[in-house]
Amino acid sequence: MDHPDERAEGAGPFTTRLTWRPAEGGSAVWESRLARKRGTLRIRAEEGTEGPPRTADDTALHRLRILNTVAAVAFTLGGALFALGAAVTEIGSAGATAAASIYFAGGLFFNTGGYTSLLQAVNAPRRSGDTDSLVTGGWRWWSYEPTRIDWLSTFVLFVGTLVFGVNLLDSFLQGLSAQQVNRLVWAPDMVGCALFLISGHLALVEACHGPPCLHARNLGWWIVVVDQVGSVLFMASALAAFTRPETGSPLNADIANWGTFAGAVCFSVGGVLQYFERP
Repeated sequence: MDHPDERAEGAGPFTTRLTWRPAEGGSAVWESRLARKRGTLRIRAEEGTEGPPRTADDTALHRLRILNTVAAVAFTLGGALFALGAAVTEIGSAGATAAASIYFAGGLFFNTGGYTSLLQAVNAPRRSGDTDSLVTGGWRWWSYEPTRIDWLSTFVLFVGTLVFGVNLLDSFLQGLSAQQVNRLVWAPDMVGCALFLISGHLALVEACHGPPCLHARNLGWWIVVVDQVGSVLFMASALAAFTRPETGSPLNADIANWGTFAGAVCFSVGGVLQYFERP
């Protein structure tokens, strides 16, 4: 049961920020992304000034640093490889199998980044009752917490990377008809892009504690926005990659390739920025 002095913020059934008055005085502010990424809980004194933040224990901070580094490096390299795959496809400097291999390697890094992001949510330090502290539970490889927006966002992202894996594996198949290409390669691509967009929207709700907002001084907000722009570009690329049955060629190969390139660069930049969002 919530404490009567608590004030919850968020969207729909999700709570992304919680403010309460601990017994020690002042007020404590728990934010979903801040706790998950930095292991931090903000403290305000009675007069409303910002005090020294409370951090989780050393075990939690060590976990968060490692997970953040792995996820940041994975998305940076995954985005870079996707951009390389799109570039060589557009320029025609490599065969279809070589380009597919580059994409597949990038997809493995995206899988790693997606699962590591989920692990961050699963093992995030939690607030301890009405006190101004965060507690750390035992290490877990999995949990099921769909009522938490951070868990849901990262879970959808991870599933999206797995669906992209199906698309990337099927892209190695040769001699497919236009209908088979659309069913085996294009359809999983569209589903993966849609899941990325859903995940990005949830992440934006988490960062804004409600409807989309502008928080230009917030690093987490910039990471979410840059990644969501990448997801939009991936979707535009996927739409342009639909194979026309009558010609056997994509609707617009240039948009498909350059959309993938620009979207991948966004994710790579987001990965670099994410490296600095750590305890």
